[in-house]
Amino acid sequence: MKIPAAAVLILLLAALAFAAPAAPPPPTPLLLTGARVLDPSGDRLLDGRDVLVENGHIAAIGATGTLQAPVGTQKIDLTGLTLIPGLIEMHSHLLLHPYDETPWDDQVLKESLELRTIRAVTAARATLEAGFTTVRDLGTEGAGYADVALRDAIAQGMIPGPRVFAATRAIVATGCYGPSGFDPRWEVPKGAQEVTGPVEMRKVVREQIAAGADWIKVYADYRRRPGITTPTLTQEEMAAAVDEARSAGLPVAAHAYTEEGIRRAVLAGVRTIEHGTYVTDDLLALMKQKGVALIPTLTASEAVSRYAGWKPGTPEPQRIKETREMFTRALKSGVTIANGSDVGVFAHGQNARELELMVAYGMSPKEALRAATATAAAVLGRGKDLGRIAPGYVADLVAVKGDPLAEISAIEKPVVVVKEGRVAVGPP
Repeated sequence: MKIPAAAVLILLLAALAFAAPAAPPPPTPLLLTGARVLDPSGDRLLDGRDVLVENGHIAAIGATGTLQAPVGTQKIDLTGLTLIPGLIEMHSHLLLHPYDETPWDDQVLKESLELRTIRAVTAARATLEAGFTTVRDLGTEGAGYADVALRDAIAQGMIPGPRVFAATRAIVATGCYGPSGFDPRWEVPKGAQEVTGPVEMRKVVREQIAAGADWIKVYADYRRRPGITTPTLTQEEMAAAVDEARSAGLPVAAHAYTEEGIRRAVLAGVRTIEHGTYVTDDLLALMKQKGVALIPTLTASEAVSRYAGWKPGTPEPQRIKETREMFTRALKSGVTIANGSDVGVFAHGQNARELELMVAYGMSPKEALRAATATAAAVLGRGKDLGRIAPGYVADLVAVKGDPLAEISAIEKPVVVVKEGRVAVGPP
C-alpha cells in the first residue's frame, strides 16, 4: 500500500518529537600550554606541560611545544598556572540555599518548586565556576525529582553546571523527618519519602530508580524527638534498600550520625556514610574492611555553628569539637575519606571550604586534593575516567594560581575551568 508523502512527513515529525534530545556537538579541540600539571598519581606537579584535548577527553600530555594539535584547535596559555583535575563534590544539595537566608522548614513548605529549581540553576553555575565539575546531589529536600531535570538539562547543554549524580527524594522512616512539630491532624509535606517496613522500602527504591535516580540515599538516623538523634530505619529496612538498589546496579549513601545508625548502614552494605559524627574506632575499622567511604561534611558543622552565633576565633562549640575529633580518628584509621561538604547548608560556590577544613583538621593538602579528585571518582565508580589528568580521561580540568599541594587554598578561585573539553571559565 502506497503511503501519501504528507502522511510520511507527519510520521517522521512525530518520531522526532518523541526522540531523545540530541547530545551537544563535540567540542572544538583544545590545547592547554605551559602549565604545571598534576601527575596522574596526584603526588607531584610536572613543570612545563601541554595537554591536548579532543572529543571531550585528554588525548595527550607532553612537554611544552611537543604536541601536534589538529587544525582549528583552540589554544590557551597557562604559563605560571597549575592544572589539576576537575574537583568532585560528594555531598551537595543544589535545591537548597543557606539556612541563614531562609530556614530549612520554610524552603520545604513555602518556596515554590519553580523558584527552587530556578535558584538551583544559579547554584549549578556557581558550583562549576568554583572548579567543581562533578557533584553527587544527595536529596532534593521536598523538591521532588527536580535534580533529575537539572542533571539532564546540564548534560544536554541547556544550562551550565557540573555533572550531576542525582539521589532524588531520599528515603526516611515514617514519622522520622521534617518539617515536624505540627498538629497531628494535618498532613504536612516532608523533605524526603517516608517508608515503613522492608516491602515498602523496596517499592520506594524502585520508584526513585524509575524516576531517574543515580544513587539511593537513606537516613539511618534522625532527630525524631527534639534534640535527640536516634536510629530510625531497621536493619531489615536498610538491607532491603541496599539489595533493591544493587539489583538495579545503583549504590546507596546513608545519612548516619549515631553509632547504631552507622552500624546498621555498614552491615547493610551501603557505599558511603554521610557525616558519621559519632562513629567509633571499631566501626571505622569495619568500614575500612568493607570498603565503605566516609563523607565528613565538616563545613556543614561549621556553617550551622555560625548560624547559631559562633564566630571563628572564639572557643569552638561542641558540634565543631565533635566533628574535628571524629575526623582525626578517621584519618588515623585509614578509612577512605572523600570530599563532601553538605553545600546548600552554606552557599554554593564555596565548596572549597571543605578541603580547607580537612587540612586544618590534620589531612595533608595532597590528600585533601586527592579526596576531591581520584578518591571521590573511585567512590562514584568512575575511577577509570574521572579524577586524574591522564590520556583517555574525561577533560575536566581546572587551572589555578599557586601550588595546591603546598597550600590547599590555591583552589579557591580558578582561573580556567574546563568541563568535558569545553571552556566554562576563562581563558585568562
